[in-house]
Amino acid sequence: MKKIFLSLILMLATVQLFAQDNGVEMADRLRSDGKIYVVVTCIVIILVGLLAYLFSIDKRLKKIEKENTGKN
Repeated sequence: MKKIFLSLILMLATVQLFAQDNGVEMADRLRSDGKIYVVVTCIVIILVGLLAYLFSIDKRLKKIEKENTGKN
């Protein structure tokens, strides 16, 4: 019963999304001016930077964990 109720709520939540208008004027304007590629490039650069930062933190943590397990 719980699964059916949850499924019903999720379906009703998605029905609301179909009622929205799909005409996004800002995206159309950016696409027509060719500036959408600048926006996408900036987002990609930011995400790559965040991923590089997270991987560097992960490497440091692994190094610290190895040092701590060697001492114990």
